[in-house]
Amino acid sequence: MNGILIFFIVMGALATAVVLARGIFTMASGKDMTGRRSNQLMWYRVLFQGLTVAVVILFLLLGRH
Repeated sequence: MNGILIFFIVMGALATAVVLARGIFTMASGKDMTGRRSNQLMWYRVLFQGLTVAVVILFLLLGRH
C-alpha cells in the first residue's frame, strides 16, 4: 500500500512541476495576452498540488498504525 501511495506522490509532484513549467513558458513567450491560458494552468497546478498534499496526508496517517 505504501508503494502505491509513494508512486502517486511522485506522479503528483511531477505533474505539478510540468504544469508549473508550462505556465512559466506560456507567460515568458508573451503569446497569452488575455492571461486566460495562464489562469487555466495555474488552476491545474493548484489542483495537482492539492491532490498531492492529500495523498501525503493519507500516507502519513496510514504510516502511524
